[in-house]
Amino acid sequence: MSATGSPSDRRSSGSPGPGLPSDTIAEAQRSIVDAFRGLEDWTERYRFLIDLGRRLPPLPPEQCVEDNRLPGCQAQVWLVSEQAEGVLVFRAASDAAIVAGLIALLLKVYSGRTPREILATEPAFIDTIGLASHLSPNRANGLGMMYRRIREIASHSLALEAQP
Repeated sequence: MSATGSPSDRRSSGSPGPGLPSDTIAEAQRSIVDAFRGLEDWTERYRFLIDLGRRLPPLPPEQCVEDNRLPGCQAQVWLVSEQAEGVLVFRAASDAAIVAGLIALLLKVYSGRTPREILATEPAFIDTIGLASHLSPNRANGLGMMYRRIREIASHSLALEAQP
């Protein structure tokens, strides 16, 4: 790790901390776009999403509680976060396979990033791969709610950092 110890320094040094991404947000979004472009059709893309969801580490039962559940989602979605070394690390789970895959995409982009990085970056990959237009209205709404909750957590974290 460099002398400054910032998250971007850890990424550029090639030795991110445990659970921290080794790529930038832009690189993470580009890798998602590349992965989706490499798939033939939306049937394959849905299979890919389901596989991503299956690979999410499970949340312990004590974290799958009402306080961590996202309200308004048709599927059950739990999102937990912690801040360490200036970055927010998110973990999440869902009882629905495709929704779990959507969570995995958001976590790839936003987990392990600073609150400022999160707030400064729109999920451009969603439009680039045409994801929103291929989701049911309920899933699209859930994806938006997950993204908004990640931003709320980042905003709250940033506000806490600004307090004396």
